[in-house]
Amino acid sequence: MGLMRTFILLAAMTALFMAVGYFVGGTAGLVIAFGVAVAMNGFAYWNADKVVLRMQGASQVDETHRSPVVRSFVEDVKELAAKADMPTPAIYIIDTHQPNAFATGRDENHAAVAATTGLLQTLNRQETAGVMAHELAHIRNRDSLIMTITATFAGAIGMLASMALMFGSRERGNLITNLLVMFLAPIAASLVQMAISRSREYEADRIGAEICGNPLWLASALEKIERGARSNVNVAAERNPSMAHMYIMNPLSGRGGQDNLFSTHPSTSNRVAALQMMANEMGLGNGRRPTEPADRQPTGPWG
Repeated sequence: MGLMRTFILLAAMTALFMAVGYFVGGTAGLVIAFGVAVAMNGFAYWNADKVVLRMQGASQVDETHRSPVVRSFVEDVKELAAKADMPTPAIYIIDTHQPNAFATGRDENHAAVAATTGLLQTLNRQETAGVMAHELAHIRNRDSLIMTITATFAGAIGMLASMALMFGSRERGNLITNLLVMFLAPIAASLVQMAISRSREYEADRIGAEICGNPLWLASALEKIERGARSNVNVAAERNPSMAHMYIMNPLSGRGGQDNLFSTHPSTSNRVAALQMMANEMGLGNGRRPTEPADRQPTGPWG
């Protein structure tokens, strides 16, 4: 899905939000809904990164961290950012056994990447580089801003839908309409949110592979992350499921494994297949995963 289709879906989300406002309060409700949308997204634009990081329990780290693995991780993110010709984002760690990562922030100069301790314990250095290159691609594409806006709209639509039931007309016909709005509008908003998330994941995979230089690093990482996400609970993500689409892999329990309307992420097998095809086109051939040069071999869990 291209950028144009993403904008079309965002426009659909905006129209749905205003339509629900109209059902709640007529023309005045539509105008109020528009004003609320502007205010909420203004707040999201300036403060989304801080809110998301706080909700996920992230702690900022730098090259002075006591752990040699974390120090190497910070160095690698800086190196990848330089390769991508981007400012180095703020770097965070989330203390959970589930391997996962996400990016947040409104632009390249106000961005952050976060990785879980489980990611650093599960992946080797090449694979971690592939994941962080993927997150840098999200920042370059402003995906984190787009996905935060869709999450804001989805939550607001759910709130307005509830108001439609509470304050709408009690006449039979209007009551039925209000019930339909209450149940169908949040579902429609979630579908749009998920569609945008899936489309941006494929694009970030492609650009991330270009940044790190080897699509197979990310392909291998995705397979390991999927296995780890299935067997480890991410408590912070479970408490805030509206943020699940920001992670590189769905962090929630009970997720599906196929590309469909109700999945927040593309299926891992489809993503890996696309990356392997990209590797073949780059001459890496037959899905082989090259070894890391001797002078880059890490110690500790990055083996």
